Amino acid sequence: MITLYGFGTGFGLPEISPFVTKTEVQLKMAGLPYRKERAMPPASPKGQLPFIDDGGEAVADSTFIRAHIERRYGFDFDAGLSLTDRAQAWAFERMIEHHIYWGLVGARWVDPVNFAKGPAHFFDGAPEHNREKLREDAQFRVAENYLLSGLGRHGPDDDVELAVRSLFALSVQLGDKSYLMGNKPCGVDATAFGMLAGILSPFFESALRERAEGFPNLTAYVDRMMDNYYPEFAWTPLRQAA
Repeated sequence: MITLYGFGTGFGLPEISPFVTKTEVQLKMAGLPYRKERAMPPASPKGQLPFIDDGGEAVADSTFIRAHIERRYGFDFDAGLSLTDRAQAWAFERMIEHHIYWGLVGARWVDPVNFAKGPAHFFDGAPEHNREKLREDAQFRVAENYLLSGLGRHGPDDDVELAVRSLFALSVQLGDKSYLMGNKPCGVDATAFGMLAGILSPFFESALRERAEGFPNLTAYVDRMMDNYYPEFAWTPLRQAA
């Protein structure tokens, strides 16, 4: 059986990390049995989560895990899509992971209130004498990466505005369809769901979340994906929460 290593439940989500969520949903899409274990990034071969152990073979990074599933188990996440659709799905995935993701990082890690409420607790189990130092160092490293991403070079209103333009693109692509590329979920839906659920979780207050709630088709999409892939999770549909 495949073992998936992730952070686990938290922040009002069935999985804290959007990238672990992506991999978990893709395992469900492929119908592969798996068990899930908690881990921290240093345990991974690439120093990041998720990673999987599949019969003694460790595979790290959600995109490479997908490729591993497709190669070993012969599952095509984009079955039925044309070559053009596959190219578009890949482009949207890159936009989600390399642009929208940094908006989520800013809301969770750079905002001091949200950091104290959420990621700061990652270090609660550290020795008391250096707990605060570990928190400060981690927040500094993430904020530095946020700056290097480009989005963090802008003011708090401008960076949200740029992220919302990408959300708008997703909303237009989704339209009145059930899923991003049609009426059947495909690989990019796992990516989009993980990121959008992270942004829309009621656990954190942020300008990005408020703006994302202005796209009713995206909030309904998150509700639909949650019902499909985490039916056991106590997720309040966002239209009700609003």
